[in-house]
Amino acid sequence: MVAAVAAITFSLLIGSQSFAQSNSTTANVLKVSPVRSDIEVKPGESKKVQTTITNLTKGSITVKPIMNDFIAGDERGTPALILDEDKFAPTHSLKRFMKPLPNITIEAGKARTVDVVITVPKDAQAGGYFGAVRFAPTSPDGGGQVNLSGSVASLILLSVPGPTVEKLELTEFNILQGGKSGSFFQSSNDLQATARFTSSSNIQVGPFGKLSVKQGDKVIYDTDFNNKTQRDMILPDSARRWDFPLKNIGSFGYYTVSATFTYGQKNQTIEVEKSFWVVPWIVIAVAVGGVLLLILLIVGIWLFLRSYKRRILRSQGGFGRNRYRR
Repeated sequence: MVAAVAAITFSLLIGSQSFAQSNSTTANVLKVSPVRSDIEVKPGESKKVQTTITNLTKGSITVKPIMNDFIAGDERGTPALILDEDKFAPTHSLKRFMKPLPNITIEAGKARTVDVVITVPKDAQAGGYFGAVRFAPTSPDGGGQVNLSGSVASLILLSVPGPTVEKLELTEFNILQGGKSGSFFQSSNDLQATARFTSSSNIQVGPFGKLSVKQGDKVIYDTDFNNKTQRDMILPDSARRWDFPLKNIGSFGYYTVSATFTYGQKNQTIEVEKSFWVVPWIVIAVAVGGVLLLILLIVGIWLFLRSYKRRILRSQGGFGRNRYRR
């Protein structure tokens, strides 16, 4: 299975607009829309997903529709398509429900809309199923060879209603600078919070919420997280990470980052809090110098008092001896 899985270099983030902007056009040959479809189909029913392919070339082109399953490719939302036509995802396979499509010829500068038919078996378990329809240009000689590097894909995330498990765990929440976590930083440059979730759900889950930064009791920055119509998703039995740039952080101070994440049909919540210091080198140097100076002062006073006491004792001892001699 590993050999059959390829993390397509589409920079394809599940739910991200970056795919639509930079990757729905491959080598200026084809464009596909929508980038992602979220649908619900009950067991025993069918649904058509309309997908539009645009020919960006100056000549007629024939494309081959290819059905693929995909799995989570990394923790940033990049899916890994299972390219082998004879392979399926070990779980949550949508390819088994997708009806094959014939080759499509598209005139220069024109677009064609096709119906991707998805039929859910009556005995299908409730949960999430994931697949993609990929369109690859064929060779002009009619030999049927496809140009995989010039292919574009439209993802389909299917939900089959019924009893499902929605369970996320926040396994990491840290403050980073330069890719390194900590609670003490010399500057406020490039500070960010990072959150990592793991899912033990059997359906895709899109957490959302709010993150804020406080200095004392004052909120100096807040931002919404994944609060949009088509949310970024975490696939079942996988992990996903998000980064949050921290803004309005001063050059010195103690700060607290707090976040509330909500997910699932029952609006389950996860709350987390993390604090950190920003102390520049000059302040550290002055503080260290002040401590050393204080230590030297204390030692100096102690030595002076000790020496002074000895002189007093000597003078008293000498006075007593002289009086005895008289």
